[in-house]
Amino acid sequence: MSAKDNDSILAGRRQPDDPADIALRPTTLGDLIGQDLVKQNLQIQLTAAKQRGEALEHVLFYGPPGLGKTTLAHILASEMGVHIKVTSGPAVERAGDLAAILTNLHAGDILFIDEVHRLGRNVEEILYPAMEDFALDIIIGKGPAAKSVRLKLPRFTVVGATTRLALLTAPLRARFGAVYRLDYYDEAALAQIIRRGADLLHVPFDQEGIREIACRSRGTPRIALRILRRVRDFAEVKADGCITANVAVESLELMNIDGMGLDDLDRRVLLCIIEKYNGGPVGLNTVAASVSEEADTIMDVVEPYLMQLGFLERTAQGRVATPLAHAHLGKPYNGSREQPTLFNQGS
Repeated sequence: MSAKDNDSILAGRRQPDDPADIALRPTTLGDLIGQDLVKQNLQIQLTAAKQRGEALEHVLFYGPPGLGKTTLAHILASEMGVHIKVTSGPAVERAGDLAAILTNLHAGDILFIDEVHRLGRNVEEILYPAMEDFALDIIIGKGPAAKSVRLKLPRFTVVGATTRLALLTAPLRARFGAVYRLDYYDEAALAQIIRRGADLLHVPFDQEGIREIACRSRGTPRIALRILRRVRDFAEVKADGCITANVAVESLELMNIDGMGLDDLDRRVLLCIIEKYNGGPVGLNTVAASVSEEADTIMDVVEPYLMQLGFLERTAQGRVATPLAHAHLGKPYNGSREQPTLFNQGS
């Protein structure tokens, strides 16, 4: 199973039941919780564009999945009072697909491209002049009779989102006038997001119950709202419908999510490194084979949060479990990184 197909409740990527989150999304910058520095810069950019009566400059958001890149794109359209056209890199397979989208845009409209790093090279070549000169170059005819025609486009805005900035080609990245990184949310901001979601879902709660969900949500709003819905189900079936601390803890334990937000796969990866390979270093592919998961799933879903907690290190020799990981799992840390041997070298 690849990272993009991972269906763990703690996977930051969008899942089939996540469209319910659309109703929980803020529609203005003022309603958006967290990402204060990004909000301040966007507010200045929006105000300047409105004062000049121009389209917003092209914007690129990057960072881990589930932090609000799509939400921000819709907020920009709402704040500017324009329409937004949504697509994704893998969905635009041919240059003609992009040309059809671009010719249907109106002045000031926003074209949101999710996973923009997955655009094909031939599609990017069409996008370059569209972003820079607001023109579309098309070829009419074939062979010696073929000729190039340039169509003028209205001034529009491309908002790109990517989880892997390094995979974005340099020419495309250079055409975005503003580039913003979205960081993980702290517990206080997540608690506000969960309280807002609970109010919109009409779910009664107490503050301790919200705090339990927030501290186990891996700093990601999408995961926090996903857990909120699962805890709501548990509260309605096993309790009186109110999300209290006890209800939240019981529900999260049933989902196998511990107090630090680690699930079964996270713990299996750490235990594999600690127990089988003496804490590391060990290669990613070796770990993936040992826990029967794809290397991409471990690298994109598991490792970012473990590294954020300080439980895992990426070194030139491989992955290493830190003393914090040993302490969390109740395993002794001997400070040695020597690999265990299967036989005595001197025998």
